[in-house]
Amino acid sequence: MIKSLERVFSEFVIFLGAARLRALFLLIAGTGLVSLMLNAVQGETWVVPVQSALMLIAAFGSAAIIVTRMEREDRQRWIALLVPALGLIVLGVFFLPNWALALVGAAIGWIVAGLIVFRGRAPIEYQKAIRHLRHNEYEEAVKVMDGMIKDEPNQPNHYRFRAELLRLWGKLDRARRDYQKMTEIDPTSAVAFNGLAEVNLQAGRFTDALAAAHKAAELAPGEWVALYNLGMIEDRLSQSQNAIEHLTQALSAGVRDARHRLLIRFYLVRAYARLGDTANAQAELITLRKDKSGISEWTTILASDQAETLRAVIGQDVELATQLISGELDVMALGAAS
Repeated sequence: MIKSLERVFSEFVIFLGAARLRALFLLIAGTGLVSLMLNAVQGETWVVPVQSALMLIAAFGSAAIIVTRMEREDRQRWIALLVPALGLIVLGVFFLPNWALALVGAAIGWIVAGLIVFRGRAPIEYQKAIRHLRHNEYEEAVKVMDGMIKDEPNQPNHYRFRAELLRLWGKLDRARRDYQKMTEIDPTSAVAFNGLAEVNLQAGRFTDALAAAHKAAELAPGEWVALYNLGMIEDRLSQSQNAIEHLTQALSAGVRDARHRLLIRFYLVRAYARLGDTANAQAELITLRKDKSGISEWTTILASDQAETLRAVIGQDVELATQLISGELDVMALGAAS
């Protein structure tokens, strides 16, 4: 149970990102602290209404921080759930205090019921596609998503999932079209531009990949995935100083798994080596060796039948990182060879 809660919390932290997590903490801590300080005020009738207002500010602000992080269709669903629920809470706190407890219960009940009512058929269809994928039946998996997109042509997540299937199948042109369609449906979607950057990177279209990655990082500032992809593309283009800047920002945003930290450190080593900065290259190599468990993670992932396109993108990087860690490859030789 505790491990499950820890996993949920970790996923929530990664979902929000460093900037939004910090804003959420400051909002809750700030309103809570002011509310506690008001407890010291005696005999003033305005204290309770102000504390109630602070509670609502914390509730509405927290909801806004979380909901605005979601993709458009998820955001619309949660707005439809939360607005009536928060309205009931406001009604209970400010206008019908004697009914406050009942109204809060009704708000919670609305959210629970809404989660059931608004749940679509997508999970079932996605599961069908995944079952085909497990048997390497790419064409059948894509056909499942074709049907969903025909019925719901304005749902960007359907295009996203089909694009991921197409990438595994090696159909990069079709995957790129799906990510492009996502950007047309929701031009504010960092996920869409990030996917577009990745598929262009896989196809060796580095200039297009760089433009999409910049847009993703602009739409999701402080998100490590966007910064990581941007830094990787800049590594491919030998834009070493830019790569150092964005990869360092990615690490600061918090990269939970060792395999991605390993590649980030590897790209940093290579960037410093290309710049002839031996001291920083050696310092990054020391840190790279601390994340060497990422090698075994990548080895397992890349051994999969479904990792062909991924092997083409990072297989050599993982091999070079392995040689650096073992001492078979000299740091500065890495810069000279690339």
